[in-house]
Amino acid sequence: MAAVLSQAELYALYSVVAIAIGALLYALILRKQVLSESTGSGKVKEVWTGIKAGANAYLKTQFKSLILFIGILGAFLFLSASLDPAITNNPEIPNPNFIIIGRVGAFLIGAFFSAMIGYIGMNMAVQGNIRVSEGAKKGFRDALRIAYKTGTITGMLTDGLGLLGGAVIFLIFVDHSPDVLLGFGFGGTLLALFMRVGGGIYTKAADIGADLVG
Repeated sequence: MAAVLSQAELYALYSVVAIAIGALLYALILRKQVLSESTGSGKVKEVWTGIKAGANAYLKTQFKSLILFIGILGAFLFLSASLDPAITNNPEIPNPNFIIIGRVGAFLIGAFFSAMIGYIGMNMAVQGNIRVSEGAKKGFRDALRIAYKTGTITGMLTDGLGLLGGAVIFLIFVDHSPDVLLGFGFGGTLLALFMRVGGGIYTKAADIGADLVG
């Protein structure tokens, strides 16, 4: 017999969903505020345009490589879960296929959330850089305000999407949530790791290029 969440547990999960949605809305508000700031003009904007084009090209290339990798891992995760006796032969799991598909689906959603956070985060970092430099002409306060808002966007997206995904999984799978959360966490952290390593290589290459030019 499937477990049923108590009223208190439901209220707690709904509260988490509300907080997650609030964080995402706050990120959208901050994004609008940052993009409304002046980008300036002249040589700085020319350099910024080149940086933006390079960042977009890097992200496009990276995501093309990662899509195939994530697809292969998703298929492997499906096979491994299908052969796991703790799922397929567990009398407490009346519908093993529901858990297996849920784990793979959560893995793909986690990877998608992580990719979206990485893309928006890098895009906003590029958008914020020129606005911070333009704000610095007016003073330290304006530069710090823009930089703080730009950095907060990624944090709000990470918290909001993470909480939203975890809460929805608990609402759907109840006592079997840990089996599905495994896929969600794996997808999110795996893609974040690859983007972190790839981003480090990209920025290091840019540093070396700048040193050679200088």
